[in-house]
Amino acid sequence: MEDQVAAAAPGTAVAGDEAPQPAVDVSGVTEEDKAKYGFERAEMGKEALAGTVGGFDRHLFLCYKSPDVWPSHLESAESDRLPRHLAAALKARKDDIKKRTRLTICGGEDGTESSNGDVLIFPDMIRYRGLTHFDVDNFVKEVLVKDSEWLPGAAEKLTGSYVFVCAHGSRDKRCGVCGPALIEKFTEEIASSGLQGQVSVSPCSHVGGHKYAGNVIIFSPNADGAVSGHWYGYVTPNDVSVLLEEHIGKGKIVDHLWRGQMGLSEEEQKSAKSLRQQMSSGLGEKGAGECFQPTGNSIENGTLNQAVGCCQGTRNGSCCQVESREAKSENNHTGEQAKKIPQDKNNKGSSSRKICSVSTWFENWEREDTYATLAVVAAVASIAVAYTCFKQMR
Repeated sequence: MEDQVAAAAPGTAVAGDEAPQPAVDVSGVTEEDKAKYGFERAEMGKEALAGTVGGFDRHLFLCYKSPDVWPSHLESAESDRLPRHLAAALKARKDDIKKRTRLTICGGEDGTESSNGDVLIFPDMIRYRGLTHFDVDNFVKEVLVKDSEWLPGAAEKLTGSYVFVCAHGSRDKRCGVCGPALIEKFTEEIASSGLQGQVSVSPCSHVGGHKYAGNVIIFSPNADGAVSGHWYGYVTPNDVSVLLEEHIGKGKIVDHLWRGQMGLSEEEQKSAKSLRQQMSSGLGEKGAGECFQPTGNSIENGTLNQAVGCCQGTRNGSCCQVESREAKSENNHTGEQAKKIPQDKNNKGSSSRKICSVSTWFENWEREDTYATLAVVAAVASIAVAYTCFKQMR
């Protein structure tokens, strides 16, 4: 069931005025484990990341307990009833569910913003509270199959940004070592940056790609308010501030860590990254004040859009003006006429061409022939003086 319509995965996060999160135990990790399974392990950064996210359109996070009590497979018989029943219901109804849907478990603790049984749905940005194993079938039918509301609980609108970090140590040791360390670092950076209530971080279950640990998923609105999930791999504590500043703060994809985006196929993810790199290199070559106009599609916060100019989404530097098709057509027509002017001797508009020609001739004359001309004039003058003297002597 791994990486299918119903797959155990990430954790939950909710942004509010007060949003205490379930604690993640970072103790008990030995130095040997850090070297073998942590951020210094030999495999770190060895494989390409883009295109390693399976295609799906909707992501459910079930808030339920903490990683230290999660079994290896949350849909298995040894799992608690709620996550097991929800995974089974998704699998049984997958042919009836129009949107490709993924299930992930995230940290839950009663008395916090992520209480046990809460369900977060992205990119819808809604939360249902208090799901129990008795409610699962009705919930799946109403919310996921019919795309309507679950009447026993009112849908709450989510705001802010949500970060999920795979910390499913019973599934893979690498996630168990890297995940808690990243969550601790995210929590510190969020507090020091004053982002409490705006950004929430939570541990989550297996998201696929253990070898890419640390694995991070971010749901954050772009400039237009649209939300999509972006996956990052090989994330280390040193990358946390970059993700907060660039992705969440500026809506800019951090490409060297980017695995892919919810809603895009694997090939589209690779194309999206390639296009961003082309745009970036084009802007770099032309300079901040020059325009770069790519062909085909473009990327805004990782999403494929129609082609745009270099001004799209920029906040710094001088902004270029992108000509409309009509303006370009008119300018091209004018350019073609200009090329024909030297061939049309009777063209009334050729005066400007003649002025340019005179100017060029005069410039060349001054530069190349001044001394020769002075020499000729001096010679003529000398001859004239000599001739005058000769006549006077006679």
